[in-house]
Amino acid sequence: MDAMQLKPAVADAFLKLAPQHAVRNPVMAVVWLGTVLTAVATLAGWTGAGFGWAVTAILFLTVLFANFAEAVAEARGRGQAASLRRARKDLVARRLQDGHETSVPAAELRPGDLVVVEEGQLIPADGEITEGLATINEAAVTGESAPVLRESGTDRSGVIGGTKVLSDRIVVRVTAEPGASFLDCMIALVEGSNRQKTPNEIALGILLMVMTVTFLAVVVTLPFIGGFVGVQINVVLLVALLVCLIPTTIGGLLPAIGIAGMNRALKANVLAKSGKAVEVAGDVDVLLLDKTGTITYGDRQATAFHALAGVDASQLRQAALLASLADPTPEGKSIVKLAREKGEPLVDPAQAHFVPFTAQTRMSGVDVDERQIRKGAIDAIVRHVQSLDGRAPVELQARVDEVARKGATPLVVSDGRHVLGVIELSDVIKHGIKERFARLREMGVKTIMITGDNKLTAAHIAAEAGVDDYIAEARPEDKLARIRAEQAGGRLVAMVGDGTNDAPALAQADVGLAMNSGTQAAKEAGNMVDLDSDPAKLLAVVEIGKQQLITRGALTTFSLANDVSKYFAILPALFAVAIPQMAVLNVMQLHSPQSAVLSALMFNAIVIPALIPLALRGVRFKPASANALLRNNMLVYGVGGVLLPFAAIKLIDLVLAALFAL
Repeated sequence: MDAMQLKPAVADAFLKLAPQHAVRNPVMAVVWLGTVLTAVATLAGWTGAGFGWAVTAILFLTVLFANFAEAVAEARGRGQAASLRRARKDLVARRLQDGHETSVPAAELRPGDLVVVEEGQLIPADGEITEGLATINEAAVTGESAPVLRESGTDRSGVIGGTKVLSDRIVVRVTAEPGASFLDCMIALVEGSNRQKTPNEIALGILLMVMTVTFLAVVVTLPFIGGFVGVQINVVLLVALLVCLIPTTIGGLLPAIGIAGMNRALKANVLAKSGKAVEVAGDVDVLLLDKTGTITYGDRQATAFHALAGVDASQLRQAALLASLADPTPEGKSIVKLAREKGEPLVDPAQAHFVPFTAQTRMSGVDVDERQIRKGAIDAIVRHVQSLDGRAPVELQARVDEVARKGATPLVVSDGRHVLGVIELSDVIKHGIKERFARLREMGVKTIMITGDNKLTAAHIAAEAGVDDYIAEARPEDKLARIRAEQAGGRLVAMVGDGTNDAPALAQADVGLAMNSGTQAAKEAGNMVDLDSDPAKLLAVVEIGKQQLITRGALTTFSLANDVSKYFAILPALFAVAIPQMAVLNVMQLHSPQSAVLSALMFNAIVIPALIPLALRGVRFKPASANALLRNNMLVYGVGGVLLPFAAIKLIDLVLAALFAL
């Protein structure tokens, strides 16, 4: 953390002392009240001035350190928030109405308005491109300087206000109300002003509050119990005992841990709409992953034509070329390229009607000169041919299986009611993806690949990539059905999507990661948005979520464990004089009751800022089962949390005794 962030964090730590903020954290609110009470007791002469003011100062620092931990976590997001504000400042729109353009402030735009944006101009509001295509610089949002292509009528039509058009002209339909844009949401989230506590954080907060109330009740009854045995207990010592009994360490760090989890996601260029999304990602049992772009590079290229017996190879290539001329996908363009490389002339057919691909028909093509030329999945083409009173040759299935066994995707080509052959589309599995799936398996996460490929191709790629299961020949509704089936079995499901047809599944999934390049519907349905539009980012999101849960669990374990040593310091200080038998609890051989109290309180205060870096960075972990992670946490943070404070408190006691002869 640099000095530019440190100074406002220190100032915020003092501002958070205000009662309206203090009551949000019941544990630290009790410490704050204890600080006031010890100050009053010292002023009233109920304890020695030096000892009383020392206790008061230490308690005040404890509260201040807890506030500082939260302020530091919030400060880490302010730098990005500032750059985001600059991106949206003073935007002007060219609103299109009845064919006429009018310049208006971006704040006056409303959903449904059409705006024109040309090369060199900033997009004034979130929306969908309705006309044209353009390269856009999204560095203000993603931090990535490489321009991206956005085009109307595709799953990459969504644009963000404040980003810059680098080429061409587009017409954008506004989809966001003023103050509710993507940039506005990002600013609120990174600054923490819109952060809601996660379910686990709320549950832990309730546990800490119950523990605090319980210990408070115990401490309040001690003077009455002491009265029966003739022991007078100083109010300052009672406050010190209470502060050492309640879980102040995790109470002080809990808000910072929650904010830091969202910041770690944002550092990975993932915008989590709530802390709950990050946390749920850590509990995910099942990952649904599209093959294309996640497991493979998503750059399928035509590599071969396989003509059936009796079909001239040139006839197959020409039909494939015609069926792909209007296909905007990389696959379609690669078919045209390969056909031309094989010597086929590029002829623009007259009176042609192009048939686009849909997830329902699973084929595309062209109608020209009373010919219906199609390319697509084998089952779709066979049904199409049969609808024209044709039939598929027996050889076709063998050809398709031969291509599928290679891990390639077979596309069948037909001309009217005759099947001509198969196009081989090859893709490459991403390097290291198998190892990542193995890591997830070790953490108990099941991976399911979703693909439109046939079962043979899907099985080959699934085995090579190392996924646990696959859904072949999948349609959009299959994703939703599988998510519901997994959830019905009590499992949490995560998936990734970018298209409008993915929106229902993204909304149904417990963790829905939408691509920033995708449609507005997808981004609204998901509870996370990947600014890099990398489908494989879902794997990193799961690891970030698990790190969040492990960090909170580890620090909670440490906080509860380190209270043990404080009991051995405070209890003898309270009762050893009146009840000599209590001296046996002074296992650390602390020099005096005053030194014991101050040493325990000083450790209690110092440990909070000492653990801030760990809370912000997160606990490093290796993929393992839940039981293995629990054992490791108990050993490192449980046993370590018990032993470390004994040594630290004794060291502080030695220093105090040497400096002040306590």
